[in-house]
Amino acid sequence: DGVAVTVPERRYELVAQILAAAVDTEPGDAHAAALAEAGRRGRDLGGRHRGEDLTGVLAGLGFEPERAPGRLLLANCPFHDLARHHTALVCGLNHAFLAGLVEGLGAAGTARLAPGPGRCCVEVADR
Repeated sequence: DGVAVTVPERRYELVAQILAAAVDTEPGDAHAAALAEAGRRGRDLGGRHRGEDLTGVLAGLGFEPERAPGRLLLANCPFHDLARHHTALVCGLNHAFLAGLVEGLGAAGTARLAPGPGRCCVEVADR
């Protein structure tokens, strides 16, 4: 195993695992399979952290959450370089992953696509 350090934090291995699992599972419709896999991984991770604070879990994943009125903004995208080059795919996977995470945690909030300059394309709106 190797060691990689990135500042700000990046998680390209997670996207690679999601895409590889999707192609293995459903090569004929890898896009739909990748969205389903991202959601499943988010729910699984959220379930392992159920009852923990959403902000803390997001911070631990490198999203750098910041509270704004009625929503939680994510100042960092752990998939930044991929998202710049494959925006629709990666932001869709990120949205599915974070929606699953919120659900798995049992947290109050809704992940939604909300791209903005200098931040992640997903935010969590208060319910």
